Amino acid sequence: MRFIKGTVFLLIIFVSFFYNTTSDFVFAHDEYSKKRAGQPGYMRNSIRNNLEKTVHILAGEIGSRGYVETEELKRAGEYIKSEFSSYGYNVSIQPYDAKNGTYENIFVLKKGKKNPDKILVIGAHYDTVTGTPGADDNASGIAALLELARLLFDEPLDMSLHFTAFTLEEPPFFRSRKQGSYVYAESLHQKGTDVEGMICLESIGYFSDKPGSQMFPLAFFRYIYPTTGNFITFVSDFRSRGFLNRAMTGFKRGTDFPVESISAFSIIPGVDFSDHRSFWKFGYDAFMVTDTAFYRNPNYHEAGDVPETVDYERMTEVVVGLKAAIEGLTNY
Repeated sequence: MRFIKGTVFLLIIFVSFFYNTTSDFVFAHDEYSKKRAGQPGYMRNSIRNNLEKTVHILAGEIGSRGYVETEELKRAGEYIKSEFSSYGYNVSIQPYDAKNGTYENIFVLKKGKKNPDKILVIGAHYDTVTGTPGADDNASGIAALLELARLLFDEPLDMSLHFTAFTLEEPPFFRSRKQGSYVYAESLHQKGTDVEGMICLESIGYFSDKPGSQMFPLAFFRYIYPTTGNFITFVSDFRSRGFLNRAMTGFKRGTDFPVESISAFSIIPGVDFSDHRSFWKFGYDAFMVTDTAFYRNPNYHEAGDVPETVDYERMTEVVVGLKAAIEGLTNY
């Protein structure tokens, strides 16, 4: 009986994944570059340059930003604030006390035109595991967050946006009430804020064209998803599947970069491994945008997670697609 129940459970997971998968043709790097040749490049060039600059400052110049490295976290926070300010935003902070001192979530508001009281949160964490420079995890996410804030500053949108840089996502605070995103999501809940949903930018800069470079939490996933790690993935729980699918539609309007999606139980390792989990805890729709981290990147949580391992060209396409996704989600 136990075997039968287990088999049925796996079949449910399998069907759920298969139903929600959006598979696109996966381009090899050279073919993908040719597809982009001849298209207007000035916008993409500026995006790429800004992404690379931020990753190099956070992961190259500042380096490891673990919870005990309070000076490095402060330097990273000051850089994020200065970038937001340079785009024209008024910067807000949410300080709170945790184990080693006082830490800050950093956020800015872009006010909507038709329904300013409804907000879409775009967030990424700026801390790292102690001892790793965190280029992919998660300077890449912060770089995208800043660039999306810049690109959307003058865009007329119906609802409001919160661009938020979270602190203390990594252990020992992950899944605790002191995780920055938990503190932030809890504050929105306590205020009764009307949250459309949350997009979590988590490790979005590592890609590989090597066959077999994409690993999976369960073996049968390789029969559903590409086994070459040159795509981006949207990950949600079942409740947030509709929200994720709407974002996927917008993403594809902005770019033809290969994208996959998963809506699944959080017991599958990796599905809730970032700040979107905190928003689920308060009943908000949320999904994670990720290169799948340790299922692809051999430098995950290691000293080798350096700026030179990030693919800024492909990361640029992810940002272009996310801009279109956000526009689609926030306009009626």
